[in-house]
Amino acid sequence: MSRHVAIVTDSTAYLPQPAMARHGIISVPLTVVLGDEALEEGTEISARSLALALQKRRSVTTSRPGPQEFARAYRAAADAGASGIVSLHLSAEFSGTYDSAVVAARTAPVPVRVVDTGMVAMALGFCALAAAEVSEAGGTVDEAVAAAEKRAADMSAYFYVDTLEYLRRGGRIGAAQALLGSALAVKPLLTLDGGRIEMLEKVRTASKAIARLEELAVDRAGSAAVDVAVHHLAAPERAEKLAERLRERIPGLVELHVSEVGAVIGAHTGPGLLAAVVSPR
Repeated sequence: MSRHVAIVTDSTAYLPQPAMARHGIISVPLTVVLGDEALEEGTEISARSLALALQKRRSVTTSRPGPQEFARAYRAAADAGASGIVSLHLSAEFSGTYDSAVVAARTAPVPVRVVDTGMVAMALGFCALAAAEVSEAGGTVDEAVAAAEKRAADMSAYFYVDTLEYLRRGGRIGAAQALLGSALAVKPLLTLDGGRIEMLEKVRTASKAIARLEELAVDRAGSAAVDVAVHHLAAPERAEKLAERLRERIPGLVELHVSEVGAVIGAHTGPGLLAAVVSPR
C-alpha cells in the first residue's frame, strides 16, 4: 500500500469532477436546507433547482458538515494508504465547516492538518489542486500546506451579483451596505478580503459592472502564468462570453475553468452571479 499525503476539501471548492478523480481529492459535502428538507450539495440538489427555489422566494439556508462526516473521510483516506492528510476548507467567516474538520482531526488515524484558506469556490479549488500536485511529487504535509497557503495568498476573486439581498439575508454582508446598494440602484462588485466578502466598487449598470469585472481580472493576471475560473449561477451565456474574452486577453493563461457554482454559494449570492478567480502559478 503506497504512503502519501491525501487532500480533503469540501463541496464549495466546485472542482471539476475529472480533476478531483485525477488527483484523488476527497470532497465532504455541505448541506442546503430547502424549507424543511436537508439536501447534500452536489448530489441531492442542483444549482438550477436552487436558483428556481430562490426565484420563488422559498426559505433556503445552508449547514456545515458534522465532525462525523470528516471523520469518515479521514478514515477512508487512511485506509487507502495515506500517511498524512491536508484538509482545506472555505473561509471560517462563511461557515463552521473548518471547525467541524478540526474536531474530527483530533481523533483521525493519521495526522491531519486543517487549513482555513479564507477562500471559496475555485479560489479554494485552486488551493486544493496546488496541494495535490505537491503530494503527487512526493511532498510532505507541511510542503502541501505551504503550497496551498501560497496559492491562497496570491489569489484574487471578483464577484458581480444582481442584488446584495441574498448576501444580506445570509449575514454575509452588512445590512447597511445592502440597503445602500438597493437605494442607489447600483450593481455591486465584490471581492474576497481577509476571508470575508467586501464591497469593491459600485457600478451603475449590469453591463458596465461586468465589463469592469473583466478589466479587474485582466489587470490582475498581467503577463504572469495564471489559472482562471469563471463562475456563474443561472447565467451561462454571461459566463461563456466572459470566459471567451479572458482567453483572448490574458497572455499567460494556463488553465481556464467555467462552471456554475453549487447550491451552497448560490444560496448566498442569488441568480445572476458572475465571478472571476485569478490564481497565479
